Amino acid sequence: QVQLVESGGGLVQTGGSLRLSCAASGRTFSSSVMGWFRQAPGKEREFVASINWSGRSTYGADSVKGRFTISRDNAKNTVYLQMNSLKPEDTAVYYCAASPRGSTTYNYWGQGTQVTVSS
Repeated sequence: QVQLVESGGGLVQTGGSLRLSCAASGRTFSSSVMGWFRQAPGKEREFVASINWSGRSTYGADSVKGRFTISRDNAKNTVYLQMNSLKPEDTAVYYCAASPRGSTTYNYWGQGTQVTVSS
């Protein structure tokens, strides 16, 4: 079992930066693929970025490449999403998710944190 708690969301102006954190409990964190997703009002949830267990392999959606960076600290059981050059279209609830070793899906989700980018 993995419990995930996101933090770091807030209101920021266009061009600004935020860093989201996702603190995980449970012994499977260090072997899990971790991902960030987001859902804007009236839209489906979409993938943002993911990182493998070691942190050496990352993947990001085209819409955030060059602006967002995912990282993790397994000693702190935490995954981060550094968001730079924010745009109004980045406004959404951001969710952290975990895919334990051997799983083909994200089995565990956080409650989400709101990010609002003003124009």
